[in-house]
Amino acid sequence: MSTTQTGGGTTVRRLVLGSQLRRLREARGVTREQAGYSIRASESKISRMELGRVGFKERDVADLLTLYGIHDDTERAILLALVREANTASWWHGYGAILPSWFQTYLGLEEAATTIQSYEVQLVPGLLQTADYARAVITLGNHGATPDEVERRVEVRLRRQQLLTAELPPRVVAVIDEAALRRPWGSAEVMRGQLDRLAALTELPAVELHILPLGAGVQTAETGAFSMLTFAEPDLSDVVYLEQFTSALYLDKPEDVAEYGEAMRRLTADSLTPDRAAALLAAIRRDL
Repeated sequence: MSTTQTGGGTTVRRLVLGSQLRRLREARGVTREQAGYSIRASESKISRMELGRVGFKERDVADLLTLYGIHDDTERAILLALVREANTASWWHGYGAILPSWFQTYLGLEEAATTIQSYEVQLVPGLLQTADYARAVITLGNHGATPDEVERRVEVRLRRQQLLTAELPPRVVAVIDEAALRRPWGSAEVMRGQLDRLAALTELPAVELHILPLGAGVQTAETGAFSMLTFAEPDLSDVVYLEQFTSALYLDKPEDVAEYGEAMRRLTADSLTPDRAAALLAAIRRDL
């Protein structure tokens, strides 16, 4: 038994650890109820642990490993080390007051992904936004936010973008509806800066920008905005992220992921080629 080093934070480490504990339990023929009893907990807690939705106590994991017949010191050390890593605070921990828990989960997945594919209808994707554009979007979308809260949210968005220039950046494939590029967020100067930013980002080898022209791909576009994340870690399945007004959905069933994967393929096929997309960006900028 071994673990694969991941590039993500606590979210991914919890998912990996939970997945491995589930496999060990099933291989030993132990029920969740029996596992819970062994650590003085409920069956539902074991379920949450295996889904990576709660933190882990090192003592609990050690007791479970004993129950599952894992006595080799090296094997135990690997998983117990993962417990300590999973309990380490992520960089966004300091922004907990302004970030809902459902979005913090996304940040952990985004940080660990090797491929991030997204389709946006109303906005430029957060990973590609300028500070001024992000500030305009956040201000309009959070009417009760104080100026300090707005700036802290902008900080989070810019911190996320460090992924793009990391030593091993994820592959980012963004399909943006043309309407999103023509919708004014902030002043004309803000929009020109955002369009310039998109043009510059296309020079990065890991960024692939597609623009869905007005009137094209209407049937596929009805799926609404979504993101797909793929991971190198074999214990993590691909995830589709659907953000809602006050919550988010995370889909990982193979049939759901396959449907959205096909939708992304069609959206990409219906979009402009990179050369034509660059020309459209320049045309939209001239119209401002």
